[in-house]
Amino acid sequence: QVQLVESGGGLVQAGGSLRLSCAASGRTSSGYATAWFRQAPGKEREFVVGISASGTSTYYEDSVKGRFTISRDSAKNIVYLQMNSLKPEDTAVYYCAIRGSYFHSRDVAAYQFWGQGTQVTVSA
Repeated sequence: QVQLVESGGGLVQAGGSLRLSCAASGRTSSGYATAWFRQAPGKEREFVVGISASGTSTYYEDSVKGRFTISRDSAKNIVYLQMNSLKPEDTAVYYCAIRGSYFHSRDVAAYQFWGQGTQVTVSA
């Protein structure tokens, strides 16, 4: 089993920044790709960004390109999501997820392990 714990969410004004962390523990290995998803009230969970197991490949949804940056500290088993220039439409619960594959996927069903989520609220 793998446990994921997100942290770093909060309330920020539009244009501000937050950094989310996703710490993995348990039977982790270097073969896990990681992604961040988000879910706003009344909406489906959506893919935001993914990073390959090695950290050399990333994929961003168009809505966050140029504003969000994902990175991985493999030694610490932590994946970060730096979010800059935040907008009210970024408000959601953010989840990290990992899958037993080298490459990330945009499909929710492709991920086996999920964190509990962290709330991000961006005020206008």
